[in-house]
Amino acid sequence: MTHTVAEIEIDRQTDALVGEWLTLPETAESLGLDLKRVKQLLRDHKLLGVQREGGLSVPAAFVQEGQPLKGLQGTLTVLADAGFGRAEALRWLFTADDSLPGTPVQALAEHRVKEINRRAQALAL
Repeated sequence: MTHTVAEIEIDRQTDALVGEWLTLPETAESLGLDLKRVKQLLRDHKLLGVQREGGLSVPAAFVQEGQPLKGLQGTLTVLADAGFGRAEALRWLFTADDSLPGTPVQALAEHRVKEINRRAQALAL
């Protein structure tokens, strides 16, 4: 079943894994865009947002140097193709993996996109 971004809520554990969040207005400000454009980035899966207590929010780690995190869109696509929902994708991206080391989202920020996408593809097998 396909959900709109606003319908997806996450559990407390996932919320805590992510840590720092940006509201949509904060995301727009961080990216130097208007809200309409940020919503388009969410629809295009260049960013991932979920419903939280304060409204629709985006993990702060998904915004780097005024841009969406490089490689995030491809990784989100690979995870979706592997059957991951939005909340599951967030859990995977923000869960520490000793073999990396760190989390997949940290590895993306370190420009290790191919490694993370390879690992995400292996989840589907």
